[in-house]
Amino acid sequence: MHVSINKNYIKFKDYKAKCAIGQRGINIKKEEGDLITPKGIFKIKDIFYRKDKLTSLKTKFKKKIIKKNMGWCDDPKSKKYNQLIRYPFKYSSEKLYRSDNMYDIIVVLNFNMDPIRKNRGSAIFLHVAKNNFSKTKGCIALKKIDLKKLVAKINKKTVIKIS
Repeated sequence: MHVSINKNYIKFKDYKAKCAIGQRGINIKKEEGDLITPKGIFKIKDIFYRKDKLTSLKTKFKKKIIKKNMGWCDDPKSKKYNQLIRYPFKYSSEKLYRSDNMYDIIVVLNFNMDPIRKNRGSAIFLHVAKNNFSKTKGCIALKKIDLKKLVAKINKKTVIKIS
């Protein structure tokens, strides 16, 4: 079973939904901040969610609740590069607990994780899209309802194919 993503849509079996991708499209990701959604086949590493914003989230994965002190390191100078961090944190990072809805659900892909290579790129997530489906910094974004449906359908054997 796999999920396929192209420049406009995400597909899983008979389910298809509109999505947004990185500002510079899908390609071989070369470096941190290049605004490219990486081409390749990825596994799902984790699923995070905002318990205060979702009454329920059905999934076969063990879910992790996003707390106010959680972030993701995007600073190649840090030993925690491309990993979950806790605040306070002295290096560059992205807060996971946000006031907008973008990170109400986060599906973390295993991009650049085994091994982690400095400056190669960090934090490729499936997350909630803005209302206008504006381009991302490299992640894949879907409507919240579509992301909830997808998370309910996938399992540990599911792979994400971005092409």
